[in-house]
Amino acid sequence: MISMLDQILFPLSITLWIATISSLLVLCSGVVIAYIFARRDFRGKGLAELLVTLPLVLPPTVIGYLLVILVGKNGFIGHLIFNVLGTGIMFTWQAAVIAAYTVSLPLMVRTAQAAIETVDKELEYAAYILGRSEIETALLITLPLAKRGIFAGLVLSFARAVGEFGATLMLAGNIPGKTNTMSISIYSAFQAGNNELAQILVLILVLMSLLFIALTGKIASRRKFEV
Repeated sequence: MISMLDQILFPLSITLWIATISSLLVLCSGVVIAYIFARRDFRGKGLAELLVTLPLVLPPTVIGYLLVILVGKNGFIGHLIFNVLGTGIMFTWQAAVIAAYTVSLPLMVRTAQAAIETVDKELEYAAYILGRSEIETALLITLPLAKRGIFAGLVLSFARAVGEFGATLMLAGNIPGKTNTMSISIYSAFQAGNNELAQILVLILVLMSLLFIALTGKIASRRKFEV
């Protein structure tokens, strides 16, 4: 018999772990994508921005279905993973990370892109004149000046990953002690009539969400004050 404490601690720990790994991946890739969108004009840019933003408006079940097609053993990505690792990643915490990454990436890209676009290009041109390369300029000037927007995007992405449900359920499943995140555990507890567990998990998620909202608002207010 699993104790109430274990039914709370495992979903909380696996959720935070998945959200942390996902957010690190989102930070690394999202900032690069945001910089390209903000500072580059290329053929197909509109389509690329549309595809990156698409997970924000698609139903989670649709995202989950598309990910199953891609990451499943017969999918393009899933086939590559199987050839490298000798096993698939469906119904694992790694699959949950992929789901969380997919739904939270647009938040990082949109927020970071807006922040980068507010950076004065004259400062970048001055750096180029002084002999700095574009990469050096981006790392030393552009991104530091846009850091508050990037951090706000990271907080929002982490919060989105914490609350992810639909795509995670389809891709990673609901395996007790393995892939049952907070959102999935709330659903399972409700289905089983365990209202006490569901209420505790809901309260924890509500408190975490309030913290994320307050943190994002504080970052935004500081940015306005500095401007």
